[in-house]
Amino acid sequence: MESLQNVMPEYIERYKPREDEMEKASNGYLMSVMVIMAGMPLPIINLLATAAFYLFNRKSTYYVRWHCMQALLSQLTIMVVNSIALTWTIRAFTGQVPFTDKYFAYVVLVIALNIIEITLNIIAAIRVRKGIHVSYFFWSELADFFTAKR
Repeated sequence: MESLQNVMPEYIERYKPREDEMEKASNGYLMSVMVIMAGMPLPIINLLATAAFYLFNRKSTYYVRWHCMQALLSQLTIMVVNSIALTWTIRAFTGQVPFTDKYFAYVVLVIALNIIEITLNIIAAIRVRKGIHVSYFFWSELADFFTAKR
């Protein structure tokens, strides 16, 4: 018998969501993009907003829960990357560590990752709003794991 983890992605890809489900799932991705205006300097704000949206929708349909979880996991990852950059920047400006080529390379990487993540979330929001299932590499398997019924 196949494990539940392997059955769920096939189920969600065949599933035809209702209009309200598509809207809620899409909003899960848009939550992180909208909060960027307030939370850019503090990486935790985007994560908290996305986590709150997931918690409000955790009793919703599997389709909505799954997409909210995937958005939350992507925000968690980007929050870690942004927190390292913020901490490193503060330490460099206070003189605790020097500005090095590694620092500038990391900042460029962080900026690129943020642009990619924002773009992916906008694309995912648009596609999910149309009822098209979107799976991110790595995060989709974690979303399967965390949202599967046990």
